Amino acid sequence: MMSYLFSPYYLPILLLQIACAVHVVRSGRDTVWLWIVIIFSFIGCVVYLITQVLPHLGQSPAVRQAKRTASRILDPEGQRRRIEARLALSDTLDNRTALARECMNRGDYGNAADLFRSCLKGMYAHDPAIMLDLARALFAAEDYAATRQTLEELIGKNPDYRSPEGHLLYARALENLGENDQALQEYTVLDSTYPGEEARARHAVLLKRLGRTAEAQTVLTTMRTRFKAAPPFYQRNERSWLDLARRELG
Repeated sequence: MMSYLFSPYYLPILLLQIACAVHVVRSGRDTVWLWIVIIFSFIGCVVYLITQVLPHLGQSPAVRQAKRTASRILDPEGQRRRIEARLALSDTLDNRTALARECMNRGDYGNAADLFRSCLKGMYAHDPAIMLDLARALFAAEDYAATRQTLEELIGKNPDYRSPEGHLLYARALENLGENDQALQEYTVLDSTYPGEEARARHAVLLKRLGRTAEAQTVLTTMRTRFKAAPPFYQRNERSWLDLARRELG
């Protein structure tokens, strides 16, 4: 027993037992595993890890995301090839939009726009979700006039459809087209409807660029007030937009 205590492997095994015991308790597993880990030491830990931990690792969102990231690094075009192969076998709406979104992820906005546009036919000729995806691709390709036209057609064909993201995209398209007065009207509406700080930040920056500093500061003050009253998760997610407005407005 004493020789075991002075073994160079004692501390690592003890730490492994503690880690496994903590995992047993936190994961709510049967307490029999706790005794197996304690009584059978290293062997008990190995059995626990093989039977209880490893099979569930692949189900973790973080692990799945890590696998996807690694796959993209090792084979950047692999996902696109797989989707193209599925599309060649079955030319369905799901496969076509999946390829379009992969093109977006790869920065191939022209092909993405063409693919989304090709989906707008038949019963999906005016599908709002596909039209919004098309507008995103056109905006990313810096075709702001086509972005505006697509979004206006979207709301014309789907008057009850509401999308804060689509509304913000429309305001940004107008701004990039130099139609600042109309863009400001849209941003003003978004100030009270957009579920985040991006719209207000872009509104404040545009006002500052047009020399309307006092109005820009009013928007920034609203952002600061909302930010202080917001829960921590909101502050974490939206801090970058508040920081952007602060920098631009000095």
